[in-house]
Amino acid sequence: MMACGALDVVPLITHRFLIDDAPEAYQLLDVPGTLGIVIDYPESADAMDVKTVELAAAVDYKSLYTPGDVVCSFVGGGNYASRVLIPAFSEAGARLDTLVTGGGVSAVQQGDKHGFAKASTDLEAALADSAVNTVVIATRHQLHAQQVVSSLKAGKQVFVEKPLALTFDELAGIDEAWQSQQGKSRLMVGYNRRFSPLTVTMKGLLDKVVGPKTFIFTMNAGAIPPDHWTQDPELGGGRIIGEACHYIDLMRHLAGAPITGFSAHSIGNAPGVEITEDKASITLIFEDGSMGTIHYFANGGKAFPKERIEAFAGDAVLQLDNFKRLKGFGWKGFKSQRLHSQDKGQKACAAAFVDSIRSGAPAPIAYEEIMEVARVSIEVAEQLRGGRGCPVIRQQVQLAPRQPHPGVGRRAFRY
Repeated sequence: MMACGALDVVPLITHRFLIDDAPEAYQLLDVPGTLGIVIDYPESADAMDVKTVELAAAVDYKSLYTPGDVVCSFVGGGNYASRVLIPAFSEAGARLDTLVTGGGVSAVQQGDKHGFAKASTDLEAALADSAVNTVVIATRHQLHAQQVVSSLKAGKQVFVEKPLALTFDELAGIDEAWQSQQGKSRLMVGYNRRFSPLTVTMKGLLDKVVGPKTFIFTMNAGAIPPDHWTQDPELGGGRIIGEACHYIDLMRHLAGAPITGFSAHSIGNAPGVEITEDKASITLIFEDGSMGTIHYFANGGKAFPKERIEAFAGDAVLQLDNFKRLKGFGWKGFKSQRLHSQDKGQKACAAAFVDSIRSGAPAPIAYEEIMEVARVSIEVAEQLRGGRGCPVIRQQVQLAPRQPHPGVGRRAFRY
């Protein structure tokens, strides 16, 4: 109808802006009388080079930076970044400098909403900015490793949402970049469940137990369509690498000892079941004799709780339900702890990272543990896809010789 002239929308257009002036357009959205806003893009592709624009928060913003400030560029402004990560870092006292996204309009919109100084589609420019000392990566999984490498090479402190990498080659590249900084750059993965207040209580209780511990972790993960990008090994890594890594890290944390072996089994092939690896049981063995099984099941229902953590140690049991209630059974001096609402530790995780930079302390999770969990996650996923037995972890990556990391003891990985 518009093409033949039967529908004329020209009278509805009250404002028109060039893409370079897009921030002004967004400021008019709540102005009375604004009806239709048109943003004009250049006709030639050459004119649409990457751009960085200052936002409303940029006024005198840089003049407020002081030595010791944690000044962040965020890479990725999707749903999780916008709802959780950006508010968490802001609340922790980080200064929000640049929001980098693949689309300039989304960067401007989210940047204005959260008080960033700049919006950009140019990651290289953000990494070259000497005012920025920290990069938070919240893009799609297949981009994480390369963006971590680029950020480390730029000398930035790096926080990346899980997973750290999808392949062993990517891990080797990250290790090389980290070693080149001689440990000056912190590398942190968003394993937030370690930082839940109930996990903190649980860890404190378990650390007092002498001897091996046993664990049962159950994640009622829920189904995701087989064609979703997270199920693609090359884009999302699959759900073991992309999500069950949370549980591998959490069990490693609660056990307090290196992982020395594992076995993993998924459901068998059956008609109508395209993905089997997201319905699996993973048993981890630890250096101190502890062991535990992770049940990661995508074929459950929402009527059942999503996450349950159980620890058996010292003739007693701890049971954590949905990161909202922790109960002790036969636990001397502890019966229960309950939160008013679920807390998976996202805010505390971001705050711990920001505080470590501000204070000069080591990263909240040791680099060696981050690499260990990433390697085990990839190895488990490969076993589940290949269906081959692998009772003992095999080293797949030749890591560069370790350099001392301030505050973090050196430890050789064992396999």
